[in-house]
Amino acid sequence: MLQFLRTPLLLVVLLSFFGGFLPAQKKKKPGDEDGYIPVVITDTKKKKDEDITQSLPPPKDLPNVVVAETERLTYSVSSLLPKGLLSAQTREILKGMVRSSRGNIVKLRAFVAGSGDLRRIGEIVGEAFTEKHLNLPVLSVVQVGGLPMEGAQVVIETTELDKRSVNSNGVAFISGQSASSVSESLEKIKRALRGGGMEPDDALRVTCFVSSLEDQRNIRQAMASSFPNAALNYVQMQREPVTPAVECEAVARIRVASSPAMRFLNPPDLDKSPYYTQAALVTSPKLVITGTQLAFGSQEADFKLAFDRLQRALASSNARLEHVVMSHQYMTSRSIIDRLRAVRANYFSTANPPASTLLPFEGLPSLDASFGIDVIAVPDSTAAQR
Repeated sequence: MLQFLRTPLLLVVLLSFFGGFLPAQKKKKPGDEDGYIPVVITDTKKKKDEDITQSLPPPKDLPNVVVAETERLTYSVSSLLPKGLLSAQTREILKGMVRSSRGNIVKLRAFVAGSGDLRRIGEIVGEAFTEKHLNLPVLSVVQVGGLPMEGAQVVIETTELDKRSVNSNGVAFISGQSASSVSESLEKIKRALRGGGMEPDDALRVTCFVSSLEDQRNIRQAMASSFPNAALNYVQMQREPVTPAVECEAVARIRVASSPAMRFLNPPDLDKSPYYTQAALVTSPKLVITGTQLAFGSQEADFKLAFDRLQRALASSNARLEHVVMSHQYMTSRSIIDRLRAVRANYFSTANPPASTLLPFEGLPSLDASFGIDVIAVPDSTAAQR
């Protein structure tokens, strides 16, 4: 029998018969090892994740205005980072601010040193807040001549809403106080505060703009000793020296309640100007806060367009330029100041001009922008309570 099975003919028949039940081998491709059948594995999870990532909506544009509760306003200033490019430092700062915030962030003001693209700040803010599903803040971005740390690219001031009432009597905005030294400017802020019944301990944020960081030494020490409870910030306005040497501004907590929604003060020991008020005291339950509107060009018509856009932005939240209590105005050259003031007089209240800071800076987010402005205003619904 065994001998019979060994016959070549029978072996061929048996192999042909049973071979039909064996899986067919895949034809080898060049480079395949002998006997190896390559298998392609598709990572469906990775592909699915990629599809999800690609379908995410882009971050929304930042708003032009936000409405905030006055009694919950609180302020902070970011730390300076010594290393990294502008985008990396901005992301790191925002990450820390979101993590440590006491409530909803409503306004960011970024001062950028160096030559990075200022427009990236808005994009990064939109990405960071959208990713965390947070309400988007308004934004102001200004290029400065220098920051008080080598390698620092940006410092960001934050206005946010505390979870509880921290300013039950309202807040005061103190105009920038021009002086030849930091100590002199800070002393003027103290006079403005005391003129409104407040003390230096009531200051919530103090920002100093200096012509030269080198000429104004021990700035932080002077600020901290004068205003121990305030968030502190200081920057150099332009790379080259400018006038004034120093101008510091402040926001403070009002000590004693008053009935008007807004009150404008010029203490007798401070200069009185037709262009601004030294201190604006606000008890309105809500405030309208804007981002920066830019003027492209340096003629009066260009400034009018910026103020018209600002007026429309305020109107969308039932406010108007006549009820502005604080304005920040950023110029790239002092040569435009007379034309700017002539236009501004047609929009702001001449009887009660707002507290204001108007200074020259290195640049704005658009290369052809000569001027930028952001404001804080009282809504129409409460402005009548004067």
